[in-house]
Amino acid sequence: MTTTSTSRALAWGLLLSLAVVPIADSKAADPDSPRTALPVSKFVELFNGKDLTGWKDVNTSPETWSVKDGLLVCSGLPIGVMRSEKQYENFLLHIEWRHMKAGGNSGVFLWSEGSVPEGRRLPKGMEVQMLELDWINQHRLKNGEPNDIGYISGELFGANGLTATPDNPRGSRSKSLELRCKGKGEWNVYDVVCVDGTVKLSINGKFVNSIRDSSMRKGYLCLESEGSEIHFRNIRILELPPGITTAEQTAKVIDQE
Repeated sequence: MTTTSTSRALAWGLLLSLAVVPIADSKAADPDSPRTALPVSKFVELFNGKDLTGWKDVNTSPETWSVKDGLLVCSGLPIGVMRSEKQYENFLLHIEWRHMKAGGNSGVFLWSEGSVPEGRRLPKGMEVQMLELDWINQHRLKNGEPNDIGYISGELFGANGLTATPDNPRGSRSKSLELRCKGKGEWNVYDVVCVDGTVKLSINGKFVNSIRDSSMRKGYLCLESEGSEIHFRNIRILELPPGITTAEQTAKVIDQE
């Protein structure tokens, strides 16, 4: 491991430790004062298992999203998204998903505008891809060979105008260093660390992908409907302290109804 890689790993380790370890205030130094701790960020559920509280439809339909047996179910039609009610900047996102059809397509958008202009079906944002493994066989190359395995690896990429620098380049996209996603009917676990324009993705218990220098660094989360049924569960977020984010790197606030 290079010195740069080592420093970067130590920095991320320090960041994660700060996210979970209470910080004592100055009174703790006084032996006659009880040891107290400042409030510490905690994970917040983004899906309550009962209804769609906290989410707003953008351009799908009332039939696209539903709750069944404690799961968030997306029918896949029409193609579009629903967004979080609030914006997020620096955070840890935990989300679990499974496709119910071979070749299914979906994803979660980070730092998104949370709106879709006329003529488009998906928003500007950083997409964390969720593709079922058979997708590369159903979308073969002109020579009949399966498509690039990078597609189904849990790619990270800027969509619809967002730019970023891939750490594991496949063109402008960043592909995972290992293929860890599971197929139809099996649950996948994504843990996504988003800090100051950098995204690091853990798939099923291991960090395998990253992208940096995102042109957007604060915005909405969007869940994607793209053609086939997908289920979500255990969607939760831990907000981290803000960074130095400019107005140009921040999505416009959408008026709440």
